Order: sequence, then C-alpha cells, then structure tokens
Amino acid sequence: MNKILVCPVAYNESVKLKSAIERFLRSTVHKEVDYLIVDDGSTDETTALIGQYQSRGVETIKHPRRSGVGAAIRTAIEHGRAKGYEVIVIMAGNDKDNPDEIPLLLEPIVKRGQDLVQGSRYLDGQRTGGDMPFYRKVATRVHPFFLSLLVGRKITDSTNGFRAIRLSVFDDARIDLRQDWLDQYELEPYILFKALKLGYRFQEVPVTKIYPPRKLGYTKMKPIIGWWSILRPLVFLGLGIKK
Repeated sequence: MNKILVCPVAYNESVKLKSAIERFLRSTVHKEVDYLIVDDGSTDETTALIGQYQSRGVETIKHPRRSGVGAAIRTAIEHGRAKGYEVIVIMAGNDKDNPDEIPLLLEPIVKRGQDLVQGSRYLDGQRTGGDMPFYRKVATRVHPFFLSLLVGRKITDSTNGFRAIRLSVFDDARIDLRQDWLDQYELEPYILFKALKLGYRFQEVPVTKIYPPRKLGYTKMKPIIGWWSILRPLVFLGLGIKK
C-alpha cells in the first residue's frame, strides 16, 4: 500500500495549525504519505499560513465558506477517492494529535487487513494531557458507552477524531456521507457506527491526545450543541430514524 493521505481539517486555527504542520514535517512518516489540509472557509491567517508550506508538499482545499467539520472531512474523503488513495488518516488541525503515531493507525490496515482503525486515548490506560475541559472528560466516556451498547462490542474512545480508514469502505452504498445532517460533528460517529454495524474489520490502538494551552484558543465545540451533534447519530441510527 503506497497511497495514503493524511488530512487535518482546520477553521481559523492559524496558531495551532502552524505547530501541527511543523510537527508533521519533522515526523518519521511525512515522506511516506501525502498531506492535505481542508481549510473550512477560514477568515483569519490560516489560509495564508498553509500557503507558506505548499512548497514543502503541503496541499490544501479551501471551502468558500464555513461548512462544518463533517463537510470538511467529507471533502477529504471524496478527494482521496477521486485521486486513487487507498487509506485516509484523519487528524486534528489544532495540534492535539501526534503525527509520529500515524504508523500505529496504519499498521493494522497494512499488515492485518483492518478497514477502520480508531485511535484511543483510553485503551490500556489514559493518554491525555493539557487543558481538557471537564465536560469533555465526561462526554468522552459516556459516548463510547452508548455506542458499545448499540453495536455490541466494547469501544473505548469513539469521539477521538484521530483514525485511519480504508477508502474502499465508502464504495458501500449503505454508507451515505452526502446527507445534509452530517455536515457538523455528526459525520465521524456516523462513519464509526455504520462501519461497526455493517461488519467492517475494526480495531482500536492506543494514541495520545494533548490539549493545547487554553491561552492559544479553546475548542470550538460548544458543550450542549456540539455534544448533541455527536450523540444524535447514535440516537437516529439506533432508532432507525436515519439511514
């Protein structure tokens, strides 16, 4: 397998994204994969920042306006499929993920034929740090509990966006990414739920999740609206309201 696309998504993340890009370019894997940043209609210096790295192999797609993290990930997936990539690695554009851990996500796909590999900050002990909000500490435990009940297997970290997916999974017409209700945070748990229920080969691997200092800008996820956005795919799919 030699066609792997690593894709962070970003909206107004010029400070933290600079560190994320630099860490990727110093990583052990950066010469073995392609790197695409989906800029979700940023209005700060994010777009100009990305442009400074294009001569170093950093590619970008920019939405004309902010569409949501789910729409940005969908853009990355569709780009990857159109360009013939075999695997996509989704990671945070706000520097919470360690690019040196990308091989941990890829190894089960390349060597053991898995279809979706989920990074987990809670597998085999807790691997978190930084200024993680209290409500997220609670929610990141509650969400995998309910998902585990619905899919019939134990999941330890269903809200961690650091994951690798074999792009052939999206050849399955039963996974419909083009639904309007998936534009925000819903898309990621939707993909995870559907892949598990449809029997795709799945594995969790331990990764770290380090929250940057609060002074650099806090998470854009709102405590109530954002977490309902992540929970409602479980409600809708579990009850058969959505497909």
